[in-house]
Amino acid sequence: MNRPNIWSEQEEILFEDNHLLIINKPAGILVQGDNTGDEPLSAKAAEYLKFKYKKPGAAFVGVAHRLDRPVSGVVALAKTSKALSRLNEMFRDNKVTKTYWALVGKCPNPTSGHLTHWLVKDPIRNVTKAYTERHSQGLKADLDYQVLGQAGNRFLVQVNPITGRPHQIRVQLATGLGTPIVGDVKYGFLSPLPDVSIALHARQLEFEHPVTKEAMCFRAPVPAMPHWEAAQAFYPA
Repeated sequence: MNRPNIWSEQEEILFEDNHLLIINKPAGILVQGDNTGDEPLSAKAAEYLKFKYKKPGAAFVGVAHRLDRPVSGVVALAKTSKALSRLNEMFRDNKVTKTYWALVGKCPNPTSGHLTHWLVKDPIRNVTKAYTERHSQGLKADLDYQVLGQAGNRFLVQVNPITGRPHQIRVQLATGLGTPIVGDVKYGFLSPLPDVSIALHARQLEFEHPVTKEAMCFRAPVPAMPHWEAAQAFYPA
C-alpha cells in the first residue's frame, strides 16, 4: 500500500499527538467541505491518519476553526471528540490567541491600533460588509494590528483578531484602514496573485492543550511564494 500523496510531514504537519493534529494549510484548500465538492483539509487529514495508523475504519478528524480557502497557515484539528469539544469551547470563549500576517500595498495609518466594526455577511455573494456603527444585523468584530515593517514593495502587518468572524481581517483592513490585502480583489485590491491566493497567513496559534493543559504555541512559516519572500526577514532570530 503506497502512502497517499497528501502532504510532506516535514513541512505541513507542525505537531501531532494523541489528541491534536496541527497543520500549516496551503492556500487554495478548503478546511471543511462545502458545495463545491472539492476535497477539504479535514478529509485529507482523515486519509493521512487512516494510512499512518492502519485504521480499518474512518479516522476521526474534528474541525474547531476555519481559514478562508485563499488563506494559508496554522489550523488545529482534533483527533478525539474530547479534544474537539474543548477546542470548540476555547475558540468560542476567546481563549485562543491568534496571530496573522498580512501583506498590504500601502502603509496603514496609524501604524498600530484597534479596529471595531459590525459585520454583515451576504451568503449569496459570499462577501462581508463592515459598519463602523452598531448594525441591527451585524456581529461585532474586534482586532488589534501593528505594522512590522516594509517587506519588499509591500508592508507587513501583524493582526491579532479578538473575535472570529467570517472574512473579518480581510474586510476590516480594507474598510477600516483602506489597505486591502495583496491579491484580495474581493475586498478592493486591484489585481489577483498568480496562484489566486491572498497574502494573509495564520502565523501563530497559542492555547492550552485541551487534554494535558500544557501551554502550546504553534508557528507556521509563510508560503514559499515570491510575494512572501521578503516577509521571512521578520522571523524571530
